[in-house]
Amino acid sequence: MAAPEPPLRADAQRNRRRILDAAAQLLADEGVGGLTMDELAKRAQVGKGTLYRNFTDKAGIASALLDDRVRDMHSRMLQGPPPLGPGAPGDERLAAFTEAYMRHISGNLDLVLLTEASSPRGRFDRVGYPFWRRHVEILVAEVRRQEHAEDARLHAEAVMSVLSAAQLEQWIRIEGHELEELIARVQKIVVSIAVG
Repeated sequence: MAAPEPPLRADAQRNRRRILDAAAQLLADEGVGGLTMDELAKRAQVGKGTLYRNFTDKAGIASALLDDRVRDMHSRMLQGPPPLGPGAPGDERLAAFTEAYMRHISGNLDLVLLTEASSPRGRFDRVGYPFWRRHVEILVAEVRRQEHAEDARLHAEAVMSVLSAAQLEQWIRIEGHELEELIARVQKIVVSIAVG
């Protein structure tokens, strides 16, 4: 097991935050195509050495931005009010998770696709993927009331496949479905996978 990285110095933390804030603004202004290391260094007002010490490429920046954006959702899933948080039946929590996850992915679609494309194993290499999958696995096991952990895991992987960024891109950008219409339909599919 690797030793944890030492905490960043205060000035390094400020530089990292400036870079991420500038990257978020650059993405809002120009989209992923406009996110270049040169432009980012300029907007963040840091040298290229500082930029590359913090992030080696666009995928690393995208990953850090995503990490910032999922903390609130994680907190709501683990400690927030039901049905996304604890206290509701498994099928209701699974439907609430499906909606929250679809909104998260669709709202950050270019970032998610960029991070997944940067790895040969796609979403499976994302740091947060095991958390999402395990959460779904627990809910599936509750819905199915089963003792076989392997079955719950396979059903959870099936759910996560339906919710993949590539699948959402296909439905929303290529086929032209509206997110609001999709959410209700996909919730039914996800619950049927869990029950099935």
